[in-house]
Amino acid sequence: MGTGTVKFFDLKNKFGFITDDDTREELFVHQKELKEPVLPGDKVSYKTIDRQRGKAAIMVQKVPA
Repeated sequence: MGTGTVKFFDLKNKFGFITDDDTREELFVHQKELKEPVLPGDKVSYKTIDRQRGKAAIMVQKVPA
């Protein structure tokens, strides 16, 4: 499981991006992959998958502060 920070999340369009802590790479995330609601700045853990347009985060959940 990777960890990162929610950079952006659009509730209306149901998608956002996470910045990976190790690689600083931006990962796409869709609302259906969230285990709970997130806001920009939230620390999260996730798994990644490869898509045609790049990597995406799945099984996203907040990391306790």
